[in-house]
Amino acid sequence: MSQNSYTETEVKLYVPDLTAVEQRLQAAGARLVAPRVLERNVRYDTADGRLAASGQVLRLRQDTRVRLTYKDQGAALENSALTRFEAEVEVSDFETMQTILARLGYAPSMAYEKYRTTYKLDEVEVALDELPLGSFVEIEGEVDAIEQAVARLGLSAARRYPHSYAKLFDHARHNLELAFTDLTFANFAGIIVPEAALAAPGKE
Repeated sequence: MSQNSYTETEVKLYVPDLTAVEQRLQAAGARLVAPRVLERNVRYDTADGRLAASGQVLRLRQDTRVRLTYKDQGAALENSALTRFEAEVEVSDFETMQTILARLGYAPSMAYEKYRTTYKLDEVEVALDELPLGSFVEIEGEVDAIEQAVARLGLSAARRYPHSYAKLFDHARHNLELAFTDLTFANFAGIIVPEAALAAPGKE
């Protein structure tokens, strides 16, 4: 995310073999920004789902620190890049922030987990994400720099998803007829998620 404009531009790619990508990152001289860590995320909304309906995100995240993030609906760019306003602030206590959000009228709408390893490669940030849905690479930066990184990491043929992980989870829930509402590793224990399950219902 740009520190000056609060604009986030990123591409999300489905990449089953993250080990190969990490090896390419290291060979390219990428700097490890954050070692692999489990992220706990909770998205909040109003009782009538106003934020989700308008494409807005209010998220509380805990890994090695706690951050509150707001994102707007954003806009799709060419090559399945997504750009949107994002503002984030670090807070000192997860539970206290939950209490504040509840007092403001926001309630948890879903929780999701992922393991993330973060690298810096030239002008982009590269996140290796392991979710119950599968493994992904998120590349964030300017559009031209993103495309250069995609090519450099040998990911030109990887499928791109211009959606949030929450939206991909919605697709998987519909396609696999899942009853639970949280994207956690415990919920997906024993469940195999084929890539086809990530497609919007009615599409291949």
